[in-house]
Amino acid sequence: MNSYERVMARLQGKEVDKIPNLNIVMAFAAKYINIPYSHFAADYRYLVEGNIKCCEAFGIDVVTAMSDPWREAHSFGAKIIFPEDDIPYCNEKLIKDYAIVKDLKVKSPFEDERLLDRIRAIELYKKEVGGKYPIVGWVEGALAEAADLRGVSELMMDLILEPEAVTELFEKIYEVQYAFMKAQVEAGADIIGIGDAVASLIGPELYCQYALPYEKRIIQDIHKLGAQAKLHICGNIEPLLEDIAAAGADIVDIDWMVNFEKAVELFKGTRTCACGNMDPVAVFLKGNKEIITREVGKCMAMADEKTLLAAGCEIPKYTNFENLKLMNSMLYI
Repeated sequence: MNSYERVMARLQGKEVDKIPNLNIVMAFAAKYINIPYSHFAADYRYLVEGNIKCCEAFGIDVVTAMSDPWREAHSFGAKIIFPEDDIPYCNEKLIKDYAIVKDLKVKSPFEDERLLDRIRAIELYKKEVGGKYPIVGWVEGALAEAADLRGVSELMMDLILEPEAVTELFEKIYEVQYAFMKAQVEAGADIIGIGDAVASLIGPELYCQYALPYEKRIIQDIHKLGAQAKLHICGNIEPLLEDIAAAGADIVDIDWMVNFEKAVELFKGTRTCACGNMDPVAVFLKGNKEIITREVGKCMAMADEKTLLAAGCEIPKYTNFENLKLMNSMLYI
């Protein structure tokens, strides 16, 4: 059973030889192939190489096109800075006034170099490992992208004070989101991840008003295109779990501070599989054999026939190789 077969079977609750390992590697992958992170984020060939080599070395069961949250922002006109060996960032808010939203240009994903770079990554994955590993494309959720364009603090205020302006911005974001997601599926993505980390900062009422409708919308579109959907909201989403279950994603990443057993139980009877939820730092970066064995064992004990295992978020750059190997060795059933 290869990784593609394993993950797709697990999503349906079918028998597998190993609980799929969905660890996310970005900075770790760049370091593993000995390149600065600017290369990984800017050139799809390095991103693909790093992911494939980490899958082969550490038993990870998916390859992903993630690198940073600034690709869609770049297509809108944000100026992205690429440190030599760190995550890209933007130090100037694109939307200082909502009056400019109506004039934001929605580019084709093939017209923007950063969107196109991710599409090319998926095409290369399809050529190199299609059918062997599930290929995970990525888009930013509407709430997360709005925070990238407007600023987190400003957006939090706007949700209360300027709801109509926020909704107008979300609609513009959705246009880019849909076209980008569609292009990735057509390029060969089997799964589309939706990164909506900012959603963990708001309560259920605002989540249901702003984030959930757009998550549902893009998840439904992903399914119509024949792919699976993966929702990734870093942080403590425990107050949102019941509402997140209604989004209809195939996979929901559960960060380490969330009650994993509660998530697994809550998703029973739905199409959603819980994925998680070991602490990336305390378990993988700082952990040892005893800690890895204990914490992976805990998650396995909570798992049902559809659960996937991974760190709650990205594997840290300087994680000990042996910790990742030990985790994977424990997942065989």
